[in-house]
Amino acid sequence: MDVRPLKTLKWLLGNIGPGFITGAADDDPSGIATYSQTGAIFGYGQLWLVWFTAPFMIVIQRMCGRIGMVTGKGLEGVILEHYSRRVLYVTVLLLVIANTINIGADLVAMASSAQMLIGLPFLFWLILITGSIIILEVFVPYRTYSKILKYLALTLFSYVLAALVVRLDWGMVFHATLVPHLELSADYLLNIVAVLGTTISPYLFFWQASQEVEEKKVNGQISDTNIGKPCVTRRGVVEMDWDTVGGMFFSQIIMFFIIVTTAATLHASGITTIQTASQAAEALRPLAGDLAYLLFAAGIIGTGLLAVPVLAGASAYAVAETAGIMEGLGKKPRRAPGFYALIATSTLIGMSLNWFGIDPITALYYTAALNGLIAPPLMALVIMIANRKDIMGQFVNSRSSNFLGWMIVLIMTLAGAALIINLATGQ
Repeated sequence: MDVRPLKTLKWLLGNIGPGFITGAADDDPSGIATYSQTGAIFGYGQLWLVWFTAPFMIVIQRMCGRIGMVTGKGLEGVILEHYSRRVLYVTVLLLVIANTINIGADLVAMASSAQMLIGLPFLFWLILITGSIIILEVFVPYRTYSKILKYLALTLFSYVLAALVVRLDWGMVFHATLVPHLELSADYLLNIVAVLGTTISPYLFFWQASQEVEEKKVNGQISDTNIGKPCVTRRGVVEMDWDTVGGMFFSQIIMFFIIVTTAATLHASGITTIQTASQAAEALRPLAGDLAYLLFAAGIIGTGLLAVPVLAGASAYAVAETAGIMEGLGKKPRRAPGFYALIATSTLIGMSLNWFGIDPITALYYTAALNGLIAPPLMALVIMIANRKDIMGQFVNSRSSNFLGWMIVLIMTLAGAALIINLATGQ
């Protein structure tokens, strides 16, 4: 047996870091649902969003990663030290609410997919998956836990395989990808807002900055008590940049294949009423066969196991550092009980939304509205921090980073305003 592919895979996983995991976590079950809707409703019409959003994702996440590396603190810790507490408190509160709703929607999608694939009651899977995620994040050591997240990211390749199972007109696919298509309709513009809110999410900002700090602690480049700044080299920043670029491109590639798969099957067959990722998987079965259905449904479970801990962890980091309590996945539960209690509570509340009769899909629209409120001012704050020499030293932003950063702030501000007006008017 040739073991070289396995050795290559092990080497790759050993050399990818928080940027790659962050990018993979962006394709969570709620994101899969959004991309499935995009393909089902508009066909290939919004494939151009893949390359349009990628540079903005990369530039903002690079800033967040660099802030964590240089300061040795999470994003919320830097904001707390240098800016108004009131701004931070409001931002963290909205972030936690949005993340919790997102967790609830993801858990429902995962439980529904497991029920479709294996059987057994929905409630059984909901409780089992929720409990497994909490145990994984609370009791598994950080070194092992980070490796598990890397392997879970590989489940996203199921969407590449699902697309290859389906017959595609690649000429039409590439044309739609490279040539933007615009429609001045409310539904078309609203879906662009949904894609932006799903792709460029505030929880990713907090998560990556905090995980860069965790990596520094694990590698002994900063003390476990957060005393002193880490030793940062130009080479280390470049490696982080490339890791982030790889993670964001990987995220966008998966988005591309999900839209292509659903466009070539669901849209082509006139099915345009997909509301959840599990519904998309089920609808694929009679159109593309059992293999595409199995790959799509299994991918929902795998990506959820990756994304839910990231959502809960991002909330816990934000609250813990804001409140000044001990935090960090690298610490054992007895050293940071409040931090791990936040993770468990956030996950359990997300699960309980299903029992309170709250429709997780409807809730996701309001989550997108919250992200529309949170993301632009938070990105503006990230850009300002990344330009301060007293904080970043020699690692301040370049002109191109500033241009792209302020451009996405403007775009997301307009997108968030459009979604809020849409929700307020009920259209």
